[in-house]
This record gives sequence, structure tokens and C-alpha cells, in this order.
Amino acid sequence: MPRRLAADEQERGIFMLTSSQLEELRARLLEEKATVEGQLEQNDEYGLQRGHAHESMGELSSIDNHPADEATELYEREKDMALNEHSNNQLDAINRALEAMEHGNYGKCQVCGKDIPYKRLEALPNTTYCKEHSPDQVTSHSRPVEEGVLMPPFGKFDKDDKDESVSYDAEDSWQEVASFGTSETPSDFAFTDEKDHYNDDYIESEDPVGYVEDYENFAAVDMYGNNVTVYPNGQHRKYEQELDEAGTMTAFGDLPAFEHDPYVDDDPADGLQDRHPGGKE
Repeated sequence: MPRRLAADEQERGIFMLTSSQLEELRARLLEEKATVEGQLEQNDEYGLQRGHAHESMGELSSIDNHPADEATELYEREKDMALNEHSNNQLDAINRALEAMEHGNYGKCQVCGKDIPYKRLEALPNTTYCKEHSPDQVTSHSRPVEEGVLMPPFGKFDKDDKDESVSYDAEDSWQEVASFGTSETPSDFAFTDEKDHYNDDYIESEDPVGYVEDYENFAAVDMYGNNVTVYPNGQHRKYEQELDEAGTMTAFGDLPAFEHDPYVDDDPADGLQDRHPGGKE
């Protein structure tokens, strides 16, 4: 019965640590402290004792490095700073717990003064807080502020869905860079677009640049609108092939050799009546 009562009190946190329990927790704290201090000494506090980040990667300058490589090293440096801060915080917590043991306050919450359950001390020997008053109550789920501009990562500045938008958008910048070559091959577009050349292996490579209709890329006139000239090119051959397959002369219909009906009405201001098919002149 007394043993049953002691177990219930221990479950509720109303208990005094025994000498064996206290010595076991002290030994674990000292072992953990030695481990953390050894790690910090062995890796020079994660390389932060060096004067500059370049010393940790053997570089003298950033001038001849690719920006992607610099970004990788920057990430590693930031990670070292985070790990170093974590180790120092862990070491401070261990020292506070050992100091509380020296003063006889170990096992009591610093905030409310209540006994900390032994199960919590057994799982986290360096704690000096109960569960209710632990400083780390809230886990931040905040995202970096720059994601408000960068999200969504794809299509954020793509203005294709806006009517009559001819501004230079994110898609245009990517197409201009991708036109110099990507790691993709025509086989990557086997089930999407018809790509038969490595120069076309990027998104919407067939978009017209500097013109709207296909014929504007091979038809030209002089500055007065005269001397119509056709320049044979890929668009011209494709345009003729499409017309031949459709059996028509133009994209908007057949043009007969002679005029059956007028394409436009005569101007009444010329003194002539409008001519209508089947009507009187």
C-alpha cells in the first residue's frame, strides 16, 4: 500500500527525488555536457571561430565562383550558425540544471515552484520548467516574408492570361535565357508539344517575337506600303503547307481569280448606289 501511494504521488509530481535518482540524473547531465563541449571544441564551434566563411571552404574570393556555389556555401554557413546556437543553448540549460542541483532546487519549476514529474526529468534532465511553464510552448509556423512576393513559385509574373498584355513578363525572360540551351531534349516534349529541333526545347518556343500573325514574319513592304515582298523562311513554308492541306488560298477563305461580288460596298458619297447581291444598281 505505501508503495502504491508513492507511485501515485510520483505520477502527480508530488514527490522528492531519491539520492539514486538524483545521482543518475547528475551523471547523465555531466555526460551530456562533456559531449556538447567536445563537439564545440572539435569543430571550432562549427567553424565560426574562423575569420571569414571563405576560410572554411578554402576560397580566397567570391569573384570566380558561380552564384549557385556561393549560395550553397551561404546556406552551410547559416546552418553552422544555427547548430552552434542550438549547442550553446543546450549547454546553458545543462549548466542551469547542475546549478539547481547544487542549490537543492533541482526538480522544481522556476516559474510556479511545483515539483517536476520524474518522468519529465528522466526524458529531459536539463529542464528546469514544468510542462505548463516551458518557454517553448509555441512552435512558429511563419514563413519568410519574401515568399509573399515569390509565391507561387511558377507563374507569379506570367501575364499570358491578361488580355492584350504585351509587356515583358517572367515567361519572356525565361524563354530568352532558355533559347541558348537547356538540359531538355525533344524526347522530353514527346507527349506535349511537337519539338523536332534542339533549338526549340523550351516552353512555348513557337511564340512569335516581334510579330503577331505568321505572315508578318515573311511578308514585307517598303516604308510607303508598296513593293510587297515575301521572304521564304520556316514560317512561310509552314504557312503554305497548312493552306495546301486545307485546300484554301488564305487563312480566311478562298480568293477566286475574279470578283464575283464586291468585297466592299461603294461609297454613297461618290454618287453611286450601294450594290447588293441580287439587288438593283
